[in-house]
Amino acid sequence: MSVSAEQRRREIVRAARKAGSVDVTDLSARLGVAKETVRRDLRALEDHGLVKRTHGGAYPVESAGFETTLDFRTTMHVPEKRRIAEAAAQLLGDAETVFIDEGFTPQLIAECLPHDRPLTVVTASLVTAGALALAERTTVLLLGGRLRAGTLATVDHWTTRMLSGFVIDLAFIGANGISREHGLTTPDPAVGEVKAQAVRAARRRVFAGNHTKFGASSFCRFADVTDFETIVTSTLLPAPEAHRYSLLGPQVIRV
Repeated sequence: MSVSAEQRRREIVRAARKAGSVDVTDLSARLGVAKETVRRDLRALEDHGLVKRTHGGAYPVESAGFETTLDFRTTMHVPEKRRIAEAAAQLLGDAETVFIDEGFTPQLIAECLPHDRPLTVVTASLVTAGALALAERTTVLLLGGRLRAGTLATVDHWTTRMLSGFVIDLAFIGANGISREHGLTTPDPAVGEVKAQAVRAARRRVFAGNHTKFGASSFCRFADVTDFETIVTSTLLPAPEAHRYSLLGPQVIRV
């Protein structure tokens, strides 16, 4: 690969991470190369696990060296995430104890939980704990540990040790990537340990995530697709792909 191609692809990754996605036409104009050259660059970057291609563009894949902040996530795909959160909250059933994962979509799920019945919520997320703090019939258990600045959630052995002492009715789990080959993944090993412990502690497990999570894989695997009774996503995940996930066991709900 020529140096110019390396520089071009590095610039594509930088732009994708800054904006959340890139467009082939825009990149072609910005870089002064043909659209087919950009498409070839995106294929190469996807082969290296740095981006995930979409129709007409690509978005960055989170990895051990790159993870978006919670502030950034609150600006991306928000209407889709709200639909997913509302549908996920409908799966509460008769659960009395609930784990809410860190991240923006789980935070939205927490906001959709009913306030007219007693509920105990366990979470590592300061934002989620704060959002539920004033709900009169909700008891919030905030897991202690080292606070990660980018996500405002706790990790490390303090967090997992506290979580290991619970038997939880239902866990709402998020991930940076989910694939049939690699299961559910996240960039940070410490985060992966908390998620894995939540999966072990819960009787029922629901994964909620938007369409960009599917087919992506990050650094640390913490669960298998087969660990979940339900996957909640949007209709932007094609029906044939949703069916492939359902063949592994979970019910797949697209909203």
